[in-house]
Amino acid sequence: MIRIGITGAAGRMGRTLVEAVDEHPGATLGAAFERPGSSLVGVDIGELCGRGPAGICLQGSISDALDAFDVLIDFSSPEATAAAAELAARAGKALVIGTTGLDAAQQAAVERASATVPVCQAANFSTGVNLSLVLLETAARVLGDTVDIEILEAHHRHKRDAPSGTALAMGDVVAQALGRDLGSVAVYGREGQTGPRDRQTIGFATVRGGDIVGDHTVMFAADGERLEISHKASSRMAFARGAVRAAVWLAGRAPGRYGMREVLGL
Repeated sequence: MIRIGITGAAGRMGRTLVEAVDEHPGATLGAAFERPGSSLVGVDIGELCGRGPAGICLQGSISDALDAFDVLIDFSSPEATAAAAELAARAGKALVIGTTGLDAAQQAAVERASATVPVCQAANFSTGVNLSLVLLETAARVLGDTVDIEILEAHHRHKRDAPSGTALAMGDVVAQALGRDLGSVAVYGREGQTGPRDRQTIGFATVRGGDIVGDHTVMFAADGERLEISHKASSRMAFARGAVRAAVWLAGRAPGRYGMREVLGL
């Protein structure tokens, strides 16, 4: 059994991860963490999730329970993720990262950790999304420069980064298949007299509202026809199950940075 530690375990995603660990036959919950100073520190995570006593109380510091887990799953904030990566590297703990919106310095901390411990990092841990990335790569190569490409994404009102990490990952897969640099061709908003569309660009449109878990559509628009590849998530459990699957797969791997393609054998 692989012992899992979960950061931000009291949050929406954290509680879903607790449930996903509980249902996985090869995993068990070893430790649960919440931000230091939280009023929930010391609360039994099972009671908090409405699943009955688990015998594991929320802790405010990862370093206080390093012996309790084999793999740490982190869906937190960019700042917290960078700190967790440095701690995991020092402690020799494998790390699964689902946090998006990391800046260059924070991503560098992840890269340094991956030189010492195995790290699985993905913008999205859903099996469906990762299959979509393969389909997008194929579509982009077949359609080439004959289409205009637009990426539409929608999330709940609480999401902090835009476009989503998944939308950016989709754009990057398409750009690479077409031999383009996403940083040079991405258009993140249009307003006013923008003039004719440049076919080399890849457009992004962002919606935030309500409790939308996550919708993504990549549109390949040509003259006379349009291909759309979409993924719509109705529950965070799709992401949580993928993250736990990645954690079990990651345990015992050599140091390095892995993605869901490796986990899923794609």
